[in-house]
Amino acid sequence: MSTGTEENARSGSAEDTRGDGQSTSPTADSRWPAVQPWLSLAARLGLAGVLGYAGYTKLVVPALSVESVAAYELFSDGVNQFIGYTLPLFEIALALLLLTGLATRVTGAVSALLMAVFIAGIASAWARGLSIDCGCFGTGGAVDPDETAYGLDIARDLGFMALGLFLAVWPRSRFSLDRVLGLYPGSERQR
Repeated sequence: MSTGTEENARSGSAEDTRGDGQSTSPTADSRWPAVQPWLSLAARLGLAGVLGYAGYTKLVVPALSVESVAAYELFSDGVNQFIGYTLPLFEIALALLLLTGLATRVTGAVSALLMAVFIAGIASAWARGLSIDCGCFGTGGAVDPDETAYGLDIARDLGFMALGLFLAVWPRSRFSLDRVLGLYPGSERQR
């Protein structure tokens, strides 16, 4: 004769018991594998859109990108030019990797790190009393002190950093080259 607990375990009943006697409901746990790839897809596409747009707006007029970097007063002219000209290409490359879903874990981590660098730069400008536009989307340079929005810029970049970190932890997503290449375990079980 079997107990109710044994029958529940064999039948896959909605209620299960843990070793500590508390019951758990697998319905919440079973939703995550189905929902997570879609959340990762949304994070991938959102972050790709932001990085792609930011890179594009800087690439159109690269002199403004260099001017934006120089406004932070952190580097020499040569380094400002190097960053100003290469940052848009780097952002577009990250956007393309995210859009295609290739190397999602690494790209998410690198994107999060890039956002941390942006946050540090904005915080540095704020702490030093500079009145500049962040230059995140192609414009930058000196602005009227009333036009600075450092707190909002940092909050926005924290949100983008959270998307990157989400992808670094949960890279498996729908419609990705990672899935096609079988780079992440469990990706073949996606529905």
